Parts: sequence; C-alpha cells; structure tokens
Amino acid sequence: MVRKQAIVRGEVQGVGFRYFAFREATQLGLAGYVRNRTDGAVELEVEGQEAAVDRMLSWLKHGPASAVVVSLDVSDRPLLGETGFTIAH
Repeated sequence: MVRKQAIVRGEVQGVGFRYFAFREATQLGLAGYVRNRTDGAVELEVEGQEAAVDRMLSWLKHGPASAVVVSLDVSDRPLLGETGFTIAH
C-alpha cells in the first residue's frame, strides 16, 4: 500500500476534472480525495495498492479529454488507512 499526493496544473478547473478523477480512482479501488486549489491547480491524494496508484498517476498525466495537463507534481505521503474516495470542496 502507498499514498501519493499529486498536484495537476494546466487547464484543469471548469472541465470536469474532479469528477473524471473520482470515477477513475473509484474504478481502481483507491481511497483519498480530489479538490480544486485556489491557485487553479487540482490536488489529489490517492491511497491503495501500488499498481493501482501508478495507474492513477499515469491517467493524471493527461486527464480527461476536456483538460490540458501542463505539469504533474507527485510526492509521497504517509498511509492513513482511508476507505473510499471523495470530491472535497
């Protein structure tokens, strides 16, 4: 099990990014959250099996078709043992 924080920058707000990320994370069985940041980026923390987290991070590099991802910054976080994935406000 691993937990990662990801900051996605580009045209990622106002394009449904959080909802597509929620769907992807849920399909992969991940826990954590996604939220918009005041600086225009989208922040996620994802926790789960390493292979599933890696698949989520790969998806975040491009996001949904409506988004334009310019950069993805990823860092390790301590495990929290969460269950479920949420869209935070």
